[in-house]
Amino acid sequence: MKRLLLFVVMVLALTGTARAWSWWNYPPDNEEVRLTSTNLPIVWLDVNGEYIDREERITARMKIIHNGDGQLNYADTVRYPGQNIDYEGYVALRYRGSSSFSMSDKKPYSFRPLDKPLEEGGEKVKVKILGMGKDNNWALLAPYADKSMMRDLLAFEVSRPWMEYTPQGRYCELFLDGTYYGVYILTEVVSKGKHRINLPDPGESGDDLTGGYIMEVNRTDNEVTYISKYHPVSNTGQRYTNKVINFQYKSPDYEDMTDDQVNYINDRIDQMETALWNYRPTGSTAYREYLDMQNFVDYQIAMELGHNVDGYRLSGKFFKRRDSEDARFKMVVWDNNLSYGNADYYDGWRTDTWIYQNNNTLYNAGDPQLIPFWWYKLNTDFEYRAVLKARWAQYRRNNLREDRIMATVDSLANVLTSHGAEQRNSEAWPRWGEYVWPNYYIADDFADEVDWLKQWLSERIAWMDEQLGYDPNAWLRGDVDSNGSVTIADVTALIDYLLSGSASGVDSEAADCDQSGDISISDVTALIDYLLAGNW
Repeated sequence: MKRLLLFVVMVLALTGTARAWSWWNYPPDNEEVRLTSTNLPIVWLDVNGEYIDREERITARMKIIHNGDGQLNYADTVRYPGQNIDYEGYVALRYRGSSSFSMSDKKPYSFRPLDKPLEEGGEKVKVKILGMGKDNNWALLAPYADKSMMRDLLAFEVSRPWMEYTPQGRYCELFLDGTYYGVYILTEVVSKGKHRINLPDPGESGDDLTGGYIMEVNRTDNEVTYISKYHPVSNTGQRYTNKVINFQYKSPDYEDMTDDQVNYINDRIDQMETALWNYRPTGSTAYREYLDMQNFVDYQIAMELGHNVDGYRLSGKFFKRRDSEDARFKMVVWDNNLSYGNADYYDGWRTDTWIYQNNNTLYNAGDPQLIPFWWYKLNTDFEYRAVLKARWAQYRRNNLREDRIMATVDSLANVLTSHGAEQRNSEAWPRWGEYVWPNYYIADDFADEVDWLKQWLSERIAWMDEQLGYDPNAWLRGDVDSNGSVTIADVTALIDYLLSGSASGVDSEAADCDQSGDISISDVTALIDYLLAGNW
């Protein structure tokens, strides 16, 4: 079949059709969009008409022009010579994604920089791209169902101050073989690396065998490497015995893992799940030895704020370090294009339910991949819920203060509109006023989409405030550690923050004790004076 398609393309090319091959790589509706200048980096991919595959990588040439933040980038490199070339070289290219590929006209890509073409034995090399740290594993996300083009980046920005690792991403405008393909997000992927999750490869024995591993909860469209012996549960804890939890092992690649490594990580996941399955509110809390409670809370907040219809059950990425460093599993935020109300199925559009309790809906709809029982069990632990409430309050006093998150949305929107990128994308892919799977709200234009997103966010935040007992109009100055009271422990937390510069566990607004607008030694003095005198 592929040979026949190649023959057809060759015939069309020989007849003089300039873009005879263009249908081959999923071009936009409008292939005549012109880009003169843009505030976004410009990415050129050249595959010389070769078919891009989902499985096998092909050699492509990549060139990125980025003259710096606040500077314009020009597509006409002859008229505008001397522009800054952020990266230029070979890459190993393929399509990526599951529903983001199969259900989208605009396709996402995975690429790995190469020292030379694959045909010449090219090896992957680590490169720095658009200010992001050196690595050899990158993606070009293709916002399509998400007409705001910001949901993935918004989820990253929400979680970045709190999670150990959250991917970075940059908007860009993409050309493939000279055709304008629209706005993409060039992003890090969740992988090992000095500038990603800094994990060593696991060894063969002892502490070396215990880390590091990257896994994910996912469906069965890729190779399933482990199946849990524990089933998903309903909202009341009833087991769905005809459903299973599937895992995929991502790093090391499953095919490269030794039997000892596979057996170790299988057993470790089973130990964690067994301890969690056996947890009762009045019983053992041994499960906390296996997972980082605060990290899981932070991940839950990210999933719940966005009411991510795919949350917990798809692309549920987690990792494990060596025991000598940290023996607990930790989660990573990824894949949020169908969050923040952008789904008309499985109640994804709602603002007034917990997504971790969505298994009844998923099961009744016949979805094969349900949410792991982990999240039901965790939320029966009073201490976990206390940490969740305290962490939500800390988020809400910082980057999730409503004016701040709305400013983040406005900032992302301004990046897309200030020099016409969103307009060009809409000319290439005209979809305003049309249903695109799985949109719940069908906006008339970009401004309408952004307004709806902000209204949805406002309603979602208000509902979560009510559920988690947070009053946005009442915050406790001096409650640096966000435990609901002001004590000498807050002085210690404030001093530790000033000495280390790390904001982890510190409520920066509450820490501004003298209300000067910044955090300094004078805040320590003000806090001590308060503890001695009992008033501000």
